[in-house]
Amino acid sequence: MHVWAVANQKGGVGKTTSVVTLGGLLADRGHQVLLLDLDPHGSLTSYFKYDPDNVEKSAYELFQHRQMPEDLPASLLLDTGHDRLKIMAASTALATLERQASGKGGQGLVVSKALAMLWNRFDYVLIDSPPVLGLLMINALAACQQLIVPVQTEFLAIKGLERMMRTLRMVNKARKHDLPYAVVPTLYDRRAQASVQSLRLLRNTYGDSIWHGMVPVDTKFREASVAGMPASMLDPNSRGVHAYSVLLKFLLDRQNERHRLDAEGAVL
Repeated sequence: MHVWAVANQKGGVGKTTSVVTLGGLLADRGHQVLLLDLDPHGSLTSYFKYDPDNVEKSAYELFQHRQMPEDLPASLLLDTGHDRLKIMAASTALATLERQASGKGGQGLVVSKALAMLWNRFDYVLIDSPPVLGLLMINALAACQQLIVPVQTEFLAIKGLERMMRTLRMVNKARKHDLPYAVVPTLYDRRAQASVQSLRLLRNTYGDSIWHGMVPVDTKFREASVAGMPASMLDPNSRGVHAYSVLLKFLLDRQNERHRLDAEGAVL
């Protein structure tokens, strides 16, 4: 199982679109994929026509057990309309976890333990994390092997990215190995000078850590969300889907290269 978290400490940068589109493309390739919504706002949950205010099965249940039952994570899986794509929904009750977690130990590893119980069921898990540093984002970062940081190509979003990088440095101090990450420029409008300048600034600032493509503004993403399906199911030839297909190749190539280096290191 490969676990990717999509996170940024600013909303409106394309996190949910990235989770759904990348997850859909992986499922189109034949992989079994889980989309995990850890954002109390529940944008990913709403995308697939579940109501975060009333959903009966959600990720909130994972945090309600001192000893998690082995069959609990599988019981929380919901359909998306794609045979190889499942979702674990968010409930607005997730917003209460910070208060509930006070004084409890081990709450930062709840998602890691849950995914371990689903390890043989899915090839990929994509986590949509909230835009706030707290228990839920820490769970996402602790569980993942790859961090994807969408950033809108505008200056205020770039300031938000700086906060996310500080958080990543903090998290890396608690990990044995630094968490690989990729900055992904989103909502790019080549007609807008501010968008062009922001993309140039991102590339100059983040160097090898940035994907050197960009995801354009594309109305097909909005149409796909209205239909409740990944954009690749609605229009596989759209500009936005093509951009995410290129991004997916970039992420898989980097993942395979890390595995190759790890294997060589193990032999040595």
